[in-house]
Amino acid sequence: MGVVVPVKPADGTVKNRVRSLRLERGLTQTELAELVGVTRQTIHKIETYDYNPTVRLALDLARVLATEIGQLFWLDRGESYEP
Repeated sequence: MGVVVPVKPADGTVKNRVRSLRLERGLTQTELAELVGVTRQTIHKIETYDYNPTVRLALDLARVLATEIGQLFWLDRGESYEP
C-alpha cells in the first residue's frame, strides 16, 4: 500500500467559459441544459459562479461545447488567464 499524502485545498475560485462558449455555439441556457440533462437554472448558476458542477457534469459540458475541460473550467488565483 502506498503512502497517503494529505492535499491542502487550493486557494482561489473556479471560473468557467460556459456562457461564452454556449453563446458562440448559438445555444440557449435551456438548450444546453437539455443536452447535458440538467435544468436551465443549473446552467444559470454555473455561468454566474453560484454552483460548481460535478466532475461528470463538467465533462458533459465540455463534450457538448466541443472543448477540453481545462479550457472550460480553471482555478483563478488572481492571476490573469487566457484559455
